[in-house]
Amino acid sequence: MDKALQTMINNMPQKTGKTLEEWKKILKSKAFEKHGQAMTFLKKEHGVTHGFANTIIQLSKENTDTPSDLVHKQYLGKENLKPIYEQLLVIVEKFGKDIKITPKKISVSIIRKKQFALIKPATKTRIDLGLKLKDKPTTDRLENSGPFGAMCTHRVRITNITEIDDELIHWLKEAYQKAE
Repeated sequence: MDKALQTMINNMPQKTGKTLEEWKKILKSKAFEKHGQAMTFLKKEHGVTHGFANTIIQLSKENTDTPSDLVHKQYLGKENLKPIYEQLLVIVEKFGKDIKITPKKISVSIIRKKQFALIKPATKTRIDLGLKLKDKPTTDRLENSGPFGAMCTHRVRITNITEIDDELIHWLKEAYQKAE
């Protein structure tokens, strides 16, 4: 969990009068259908500031998906891309024991001390591999980060497992090494 979020949770009882767990119980009992309804309730009925209200709501949403559930859902209808994903994991796991694979709703982060790569099934026929390679010039293949924004500096589009070649592995290893 990021430090700012943990600080907010720690300060919640003092700033809002209740712990996160107490707020979760209140929101669960109300069963709001929309985010805005819960925001209005917390702000108007309880005087919670916008930032705390938003945090409480986000952290109250129950997510019972396991990491493998998240990956499975990402590749529904895109099963043909799963071997590419799996091959990328085999490669990065060889770089060191300090790698953490973190599946999220629409992508998988690959982290050392910092995130250095991101794997996202972008379309039914393509995986976008985001890489953090600061100060590395773009090429026709090693593109600008595109939809990854600040999460990555570059993107490589992969449509076939054969595109996981020495050049791509070199970029992955370089991103890993820069993430110390």
